[in-house]
Amino acid sequence: MQLSGKRVLVTGGGGFVGSHLAERLVSDNDVRIVDSFTNGSPEWVPAEATVVEGDLTDPAVVEEVITDDLDVVFHFAADKAVDSDDPNAQFGRNNELTERVLARMEAVGVGNVAFTSSSTVYGNAPQPTPEDFAPLEPISMYGASKLACESLIAVYAHSHDVTAWSFRFANIVGPRLQLGAVIPDFIAKLENDPSTLEILGDGRQEKSYMHVTECIDAMVHAIETADAPVNTYNLGTRTTTSVTRIGEIVAEEMGLDPEFEFTGGSQGWTGDVPRMRLSIEKLGALGWRPEDSSDDAVRRATRELLDERQ
Repeated sequence: MQLSGKRVLVTGGGGFVGSHLAERLVSDNDVRIVDSFTNGSPEWVPAEATVVEGDLTDPAVVEEVITDDLDVVFHFAADKAVDSDDPNAQFGRNNELTERVLARMEAVGVGNVAFTSSSTVYGNAPQPTPEDFAPLEPISMYGASKLACESLIAVYAHSHDVTAWSFRFANIVGPRLQLGAVIPDFIAKLENDPSTLEILGDGRQEKSYMHVTECIDAMVHAIETADAPVNTYNLGTRTTTSVTRIGEIVAEEMGLDPEFEFTGGSQGWTGDVPRMRLSIEKLGALGWRPEDSSDDAVRRATRELLDERQ
């Protein structure tokens, strides 16, 4: 499906990834955004987009934004905290959001959906992890909710004539990334105390980091190239970066030389996957490959986030 001249809905379009996608699409498409702005900001939304502020657990909001003139729904709205204070509620909410979106799509005849899933669906899997790895055993409720949503989407794809793209993200970084993610957390800690940086866990956690602009490029390419009923792709880089190395990069970009203090243990929090690297060979077979390494993405994002604070 070519993403040009289309009527597009982005749920969660005022958030980190959703707002970057809206910016990418708005010049060639009619873009509609729905967001409660719990995790995002109206200031991030491009002026050319139509915006509805609301919660997709409200049936009236769902009916307002998902109409029969849409060509595709980008379903990005979710409770994204990987260490949620109420993981059971998070699981229920993410599934409710997805089920409401899919049911409304079926009711009005919208036939395309793109979904932001997560590498957390794999749990502690061997690396690099391909899309067909099994069994999928997430170790966080967030990962379980994303896997359950993928399953709901697959049902609609195979039983209700919907074409679906599910993207399993590595750690996506860049402008607008908020506290709770490692780079803005480190920046805030070092602004508070330039002499010391506390790092959760032992600092050896090793993961893949991808810049948000490359993430958007990859999604658009896959949607325009792959057309099976269910199209599942990992989005990441071929390299990894440790949490300690991220601390070093952030400190370097801030011109600081702090002492690192580690809280200990292999996980930063309950449900944290200490090591993650996704296979991106399936995406490569479509003709798209990332240019940045994980270190490159982290350094670029750090500079952009520091610029935002000026």
